[in-house]
Amino acid sequence: MKDARPKYEVDLEPIGRRAEIAPGQTLLDATRSAGVDLEALCGGEGWCHSCVVRLVRGDLNSPSLAERDALTPEQLASGFRFACQAVPLGDVKVDIPPESLTAQQRLSIEGQEVLIRPEPAVTRLDLDVPVPTLHDLRSDASRLCDGISAAGFAAPDLPLAVLQDLSGQLRRQGWHAGLAIRGPRPEVGAHRGELVAVLAPRAELFGLAVDIGTTKLAAYLVNLADGHTVAKAGAMNPQIGYGEDVVSRIAYCFEHRDGRSVLQATVIESLNALAAQLCAEAGAKSEQVVDAVVVGNTAMHHLFAGLPIDQLGQAPYVAAVSDPLDLRARDLGLKLAPGAYVHLPANVAGFVGADHVAMAAATGAWETPRTIVALDIGTNTEVTLARGGHFWCCSCASGPAFEGAHIKDGMRAAPGAIERIAISDGKPYLKTIGDRPPVGICGSGILDAVSELFRAGIINRKGMLDEGAPGVGRTDGVLEFTLAPGPATGHGKPLVITRKDINEIQLAKAAIRTGVDILLYESRCSFEDIEEFTIAGAFGTYLDVSSSVRIGMFPPLPLDRFHQVGNAAGAGARQMLVSLARREAAARLARRAEYVELTVHPEFTHKYMKALYLD
Repeated sequence: MKDARPKYEVDLEPIGRRAEIAPGQTLLDATRSAGVDLEALCGGEGWCHSCVVRLVRGDLNSPSLAERDALTPEQLASGFRFACQAVPLGDVKVDIPPESLTAQQRLSIEGQEVLIRPEPAVTRLDLDVPVPTLHDLRSDASRLCDGISAAGFAAPDLPLAVLQDLSGQLRRQGWHAGLAIRGPRPEVGAHRGELVAVLAPRAELFGLAVDIGTTKLAAYLVNLADGHTVAKAGAMNPQIGYGEDVVSRIAYCFEHRDGRSVLQATVIESLNALAAQLCAEAGAKSEQVVDAVVVGNTAMHHLFAGLPIDQLGQAPYVAAVSDPLDLRARDLGLKLAPGAYVHLPANVAGFVGADHVAMAAATGAWETPRTIVALDIGTNTEVTLARGGHFWCCSCASGPAFEGAHIKDGMRAAPGAIERIAISDGKPYLKTIGDRPPVGICGSGILDAVSELFRAGIINRKGMLDEGAPGVGRTDGVLEFTLAPGPATGHGKPLVITRKDINEIQLAKAAIRTGVDILLYESRCSFEDIEEFTIAGAFGTYLDVSSSVRIGMFPPLPLDRFHQVGNAAGAGARQMLVSLARREAAARLARRAEYVELTVHPEFTHKYMKALYLD
């Protein structure tokens, strides 16, 4: 007999898993039901304080005495609770901090590192400053500037943040200083620079490159003298707790007066934590980080900088700012050198941002006469086609299916997620992240599943399941293919692919293929003319290219023309960090790119409907 009791849905972010629990069960019960490994050293008794989560939406029971003792009033007001003590009173959405998970999600921070001739915006000058005497009563700032001028630099501007500790630093260092100066090199000397930091003599200068993805953050600490990356780290974008995709975060800002500042503060806090982690790993101090380059899609760019984003959610979806920006790091709340700046490269359009410009620059699409397609797959997939020095680009609303959203058993790339599937004689063979028992399926696994079901004839070109095929059955009247029976999974429940799941992949793949086809149409070439097909981004790192070609997401090109390059946006940010010439080249690329708005293109409907089929 079917259970008539009500069920509450618990949305567990940033894992992307959803669980159903009965009234009276806790959030810890929900995580266990979903196969999410939450720290709970005390077994759920409330004394270890390790299962901290944050309520994003919905209602929970009142905090227990254990929570009131351990959590501050500010934390409780912000929604922080212990999962073992928190009982949902209805459908809820919670955010799980990384430290509360026993195993971290897979974060793609690797990418091509092409070393280029260093030409950073900030250079070092080691200087011995004359000691003040009763016969030399110049101020500390004046004697410093005079010494800089004598060394061949124009006397720099001195920001208040640097002046505030200048006198103490010079005296602590015995009047020997390593100066980080932003601006022209000594041999240029005609224009004023700006003093970024006063450091110890011969102190190394570092820069911070960051790719703010909708789902993930990737950060790199780079030695500005030689361009080498000395440390790198990734984290989930904490804004996920306020919306899984760009559109939902724009809606959050529209609905909450302080929404923009809340989302900005959350990402700044995470970037400060990443910067501190990288510095500790490299044995550096935060004041040695004298420059930064941050890239992201237009919405992430605007939220990071505190710019308005309401207009991005309304036609014609225009950016508030498209030109490159140089902002003081301290004004944004970043804890770097006192006079450090953050360079934000240009955006192309409302949904083609600085991250895509960085990717195109890093992959060399802007400096070759060949015909190249470069794309970064995500909730919004940006595509560039370069041919003979001309550039066309577009944004495809591919949706969050490749992050596991809207998929019955979907999840993000965390331990236990199915990432590879092969089907032989109707039987599925699975590979999971961490080789754990399966608890869900992530983007690369979903793509593989659809491709393999199509290859095996279990689904047709329209994505319809064959009810008579092996592994296909009905649950509550819904046709589904069983990937793993309950006894073989990590939470005891079967994992399946439904017709709706297949349809979500069809919609996503059709959006991407339509974007590629329309750029080919605009450039007056065919897919056979593509000499190189570059796939960037976290999802692009792990997808199986042959699966993508089989279902028609990518054109039917020889596989040796496809190149998976990892986090190319992060690579482009690193190049711009160490080279002013690269920043200028990226700005020129953004100005030259011809943006194609797909939704009003006369060929859109025809090509999109055709691309919905699997072939």
